[in-house]
Amino acid sequence: QVQLVESGGGLVQPGESLRLSCAASGSIFSNDYMAWYRQAPGKQRELVAGIASSGNTNYADSVKGRFTISRDNGKNMVYLQMNSLKPEDTAVYYCYAFRPPPGGPSSSWGQGTQVTVSS
Repeated sequence: QVQLVESGGGLVQPGESLRLSCAASGSIFSNDYMAWYRQAPGKQRELVAGIASSGNTNYADSVKGRFTISRDNGKNMVYLQMNSLKPEDTAVYYCYAFRPPPGGPSSSWGQGTQVTVSS
């Protein structure tokens, strides 16, 4: 199973930027589908952005044009660059991995990192 550790969260003002990082353990990372989810207080966890092993990406409509997901397979890292942050982006952000066969199928979650956007 993949172990995931997020970092990079914090408190920023509206309009500012943050970059979240997710470090994944284990081999075969390049085959994994990776994603960022978020969960705001009182709301369900939602998909923010995902990136396939091919490099294809998908985004929630609410973050298109502002957030960019990327991966560095050599370093087993996934990133979420968040620009033009809004108060409604405030949430705990979770890194997610789906590992297909061989080595899977399995799903893994990180512990989450808090992002707060407030003036």
